[in-house]
Amino acid sequence: MNPLDRATARRHTVRTTILFTVLTVAVAASVLVSAGTGQLEIPPQEVLGSLLHRIGIDWLPLPSHPAGDATLWTIRFPRIAMAVLVGAGLAVSGLIMQAIFGNPLAEPGVIGISSGAAVGAGLSIVFGLTLFGPWTTAVLAFVSGLIATFIVYAMSRADGKTEVVTLVLTGIAVNAIGGAAIALLTFLGDTQSREQIVFWQLGSLQGSSWSQVLVTAPIIVVGLVSAYAAAHKLDLLALGERNARHLGVNVEALRIVMIVVVALLVGASVAFAGIISFVGLVIPHLMRMVLGPAHLPLVTGSALGGALLLTLADLGARTIVPMAEMPIGMLTALVGGPFFFWLLRRTRKRSGGWG
Repeated sequence: MNPLDRATARRHTVRTTILFTVLTVAVAASVLVSAGTGQLEIPPQEVLGSLLHRIGIDWLPLPSHPAGDATLWTIRFPRIAMAVLVGAGLAVSGLIMQAIFGNPLAEPGVIGISSGAAVGAGLSIVFGLTLFGPWTTAVLAFVSGLIATFIVYAMSRADGKTEVVTLVLTGIAVNAIGGAAIALLTFLGDTQSREQIVFWQLGSLQGSSWSQVLVTAPIIVVGLVSAYAAAHKLDLLALGERNARHLGVNVEALRIVMIVVVALLVGASVAFAGIISFVGLVIPHLMRMVLGPAHLPLVTGSALGGALLLTLADLGARTIVPMAEMPIGMLTALVGGPFFFWLLRRTRKRSGGWG
């Protein structure tokens, strides 16, 4: 490696280290601030004291309010943990989608999992299904999201191969059918059911519990580990399918595995949180602008960035309107929508047109 390449690599390493450090500190700070903010205000040092006390470290004071510690561990910490998990899962799933499609505008909704999950949730809400007790809506959302993904994949295969364009078009068709099914369920439901369907589609972390965290966390961790394991192959795929095959990558198998990983990540995320848009589009693209095309650091950057965005969005959802809660998906859309338009304009300027 010549001196110029070594200097470039060194600058990239420094930039990556600084970004990861800043994101990690920002996530930690947002967790402390979010946990202490609400109708019951708890200072950050008391929030940290409560956390440290659970591992046997008594350096900082516990919450002074009698209900402070119980509020943190019963309501706020589970909700924040879900925000971190769901944000990381959605961001990394978006990164994977952009990698296998070779398009920075790709996002998890392309393969129909979000609309499929919404149909499952809608069925549970409208018909009052109780197959899995209080988790029926979440389970049906997860399962129907996976089914929609596999339908898209099965219908897009031809001659043993999966064409990206066919996959996108099939996803659009399945999304349209899912949208029609949701509209039908909304029509059939009563006023309460309609409100629940609308609120679920807008996304919310209200009512998150440790039991939900314990179900979601293993799935998100498996998805993240799979993304790390496939990072090098995704780098080779970025060189083009033909080049990747020459370098020993089984492109079809890689695409199948990654679609399953995306389905698991998004399915686990939307099952309890509802549909939260634009996280999988905004965060991976921002990370790629800073870190470059290598997917190993991109997985880490996207996970941290997604966790930070959703933690802050959930904090805003709880506090912007006094004594009320805004849908978190609405806030992420308000951020992601303008960014999407900017991304389209940037893409057009680089390519010299839309074609």
